[in-house]
Amino acid sequence: MKTSNKLKIFNDPIYGFITIPNSDIFDLIEHKYFQRLRRISQMGMSYLVYPGANHTRFHHAIGCMYLMQKAVNVLRFKGVNISDEEERALYIAILLHDIGHGPFSHNYVFKIKLY
Repeated sequence: MKTSNKLKIFNDPIYGFITIPNSDIFDLIEHKYFQRLRRISQMGMSYLVYPGANHTRFHHAIGCMYLMQKAVNVLRFKGVNISDEEERALYIAILLHDIGHGPFSHNYVFKIKLY
């Protein structure tokens, strides 16, 4: 029987080290629908102006989970009762918030009318 360590750490260029909180979240991130986000740009065509703008929806979702982890910790510190089930649901919701986006779904076409 092959076992794997599902508690991983991402080294994010913006937030630093991001831990995967549990094996359920790891399994969600490993799913092919979530992995598809690695190929979809979060920044639209911004890379044409800013060559370093290579942010994908995968990076974005992982960063959102990190911020949600911080928010849960702050709320608990302030005395808000958040159950483990609610915490798990928050992480799942934040990870999946962009799952339906297609490529270039944030591209906007601005038309300038010159007189």
